[in-house]
Amino acid sequence: MHRLTTQREPRKDHTAAAMPADKADWESIRIFLEIVRSGSFRAAADRLGMSFSVVRRRVVALEQNLGTLLMTRHTGGIRLTAEGERIAAAARQMEVASHDIVRINESISPQISGNVKISTTEGTGTFWLIPRLVELQRAYPGLLIDFNCTMNPADVSNLEADVSVQLRRPSSPDLKITKLGRLHTMPFAAQSYIDLFGLPADIQDMARHRYALHISEQTQAKKLFTDLFPGRPWSGLVAMTTNTASAHLWAISKGIGIGWLPTYAHLIGGRIVPVEAGPRFHLDIWLAYHPDVTKIARVRRVIDWIKESFDSKKFPWFGDEFIHPYDLPKSYLGQPLINLFEGFVQYPALQPNDFPGLVDLQKPVLPEPTQT
Repeated sequence: MHRLTTQREPRKDHTAAAMPADKADWESIRIFLEIVRSGSFRAAADRLGMSFSVVRRRVVALEQNLGTLLMTRHTGGIRLTAEGERIAAAARQMEVASHDIVRINESISPQISGNVKISTTEGTGTFWLIPRLVELQRAYPGLLIDFNCTMNPADVSNLEADVSVQLRRPSSPDLKITKLGRLHTMPFAAQSYIDLFGLPADIQDMARHRYALHISEQTQAKKLFTDLFPGRPWSGLVAMTTNTASAHLWAISKGIGIGWLPTYAHLIGGRIVPVEAGPRFHLDIWLAYHPDVTKIARVRRVIDWIKESFDSKKFPWFGDEFIHPYDLPKSYLGQPLINLFEGFVQYPALQPNDFPGLVDLQKPVLPEPTQT
């Protein structure tokens, strides 16, 4: 008698088996889209503020859930498979729809309250917008302003920020882009530096001086310096480089070297003096936001406040024409800017002949900062 036997089916690997598309969570898809945009796992991890291993695990899990390979890794980054291309296209449509839902929901409330995300360059945020924020907060105490001060522009289309203020014109056709003003820069030096090394007499004489440079994605310092001293090694010429505007201003104010700053920089503290011999350049300031966010009352009010903050009629140093720092007090009719920084930097009494051309102000504008 023959024994009837049945062959068992192979055990399914549930971790690798394909699952319905609705089982793929949106967070993993969002991470996948960021990898596609950034071109690599590591760049996406930096943009998302996650570790490389977490990003990799989420994508592996997404591929397992979908039952397909989305991308392959190469030396130069990633390359999407045909399935990955189709899923990325569908994911972009999902992303647009999710953003529309958020905007519609937020536009229902007409109240000026809630969270508004602003992405801005570190210098503009730290030394201009944040000190002026008190006037907005007192008018609308329900606002919570989330400042992201970075030299890497936020992806406003992807809701990384509601509003972006940057020094590089955005290229996305989906955004509303407005020129806020122009940032004029020229070299400055601390009085302590000048006392030791003097001021350069001309461009040629600048080669014997020392410099502090702000090197970042949206500044022109590296190109400017290379053009100014072509072929010259930086060793012995550059005393310090930094990626933040605050460290840059502080270094110049303490006498580390000559550096390029906005023309209004001396109005916000530091015994710094304009260097006439050096070249000047300007950077346009751009405001970017998705047109739909203007339907949200609180974001619309913040946009208006940002525009007011760069109004060249009120703050002439943001106009298209260069105004020398010594001439700024004559064209500025508002309250002394020094008041914006009261409590952050202490100022000794102004001596009548200390700072020629600046005695129009009610308080000193070029004193040495004192640590508190």
